[in-house]
Amino acid sequence: PIYERVLQNIPPLTELTRTKGLYAFTKEDYEIGIGNVYNKALYMTNADELDPGWKGHGTTGLLNNALDWNDIQRDWFGESETKQTELTTTTTTTPTTKESPTPSIPGVIIIDDLLTPKTLSLLRQLLLRNTHWFQTKTPLEFGKYVGSYIDDGLHDPIFLELAKQLHQTMPQIMKGHHLKYMWAYKYDSEFESGINLHADQAAVNVNMWLSLDGADLEEEGYGGGLVVFTAKPPSDWDFESYNTNTDFVVEELLRPNDFANVTVRHRPNRAVIFDSALFHQTDKYRFKQGYENGRINLTLLFGEMKKGEDGGAISGGMKQEL
Repeated sequence: PIYERVLQNIPPLTELTRTKGLYAFTKEDYEIGIGNVYNKALYMTNADELDPGWKGHGTTGLLNNALDWNDIQRDWFGESETKQTELTTTTTTTPTTKESPTPSIPGVIIIDDLLTPKTLSLLRQLLLRNTHWFQTKTPLEFGKYVGSYIDDGLHDPIFLELAKQLHQTMPQIMKGHHLKYMWAYKYDSEFESGINLHADQAAVNVNMWLSLDGADLEEEGYGGGLVVFTAKPPSDWDFESYNTNTDFVVEELLRPNDFANVTVRHRPNRAVIFDSALFHQTDKYRFKQGYENGRINLTLLFGEMKKGEDGGAISGGMKQEL
């Protein structure tokens, strides 16, 4: 295949420091034919082809009907007496990933087995087969992963139906917050770090993991999931201030709040739903080698961001370890 021949021409990352890990195709690469295959939707299947009956599963048929959606919504507002799963909070710069029963954290909820087995299988097949992964970040700066977006390939009707069903099953959380954006990321197992510290411009962030069962090596110290800090950007900060100047965020917001956070371990078919204005980052991960074993996450953003009045932490600062 063309891509395998071009891969032989790409030097190690250590030789690409000037471009932060990006490789510029050469004349030889184009003569091999890279222009005919790179960033091309050469193969696209869809949910209708994979499962013609997926639309007949009911108005909430993509989601696990055994979940107590009323309790989940109470959990969001800190009113629930039970937990859908377990959380861990820490106050260190290197969040732990050990899970233990803790009280609810308003604005951060974790749901296990969010999708039905059939839905999970369909989404996995679409994300593993379709060649709509057109975005890459500079590996030496942001990590080694590729992205696909709702306005550039990630628009199969099943993804839009999933957004609709999430909105319908959580009306109290989603009230006034319509789908704003959606993306999926696939990570290279040769790396152990994913997306850096940032906050997203939305009200509600639904982040779910669609990785294969058993792909996560589950090594000690590598939770593979998500670290959600309990601080928001102040209302007078612009996008550049809180999403490009990480050192500034750390010193001005995270350190004064003792790096309070909720760390959620990766688990297939687990969703983390949280206030999208909260700073968050990918936890360190270790996955098996091989294309199908890579870490995969799907993110749906709803509504508009609500920044903090002073950038302080939620829930009274979350300075205690729970």
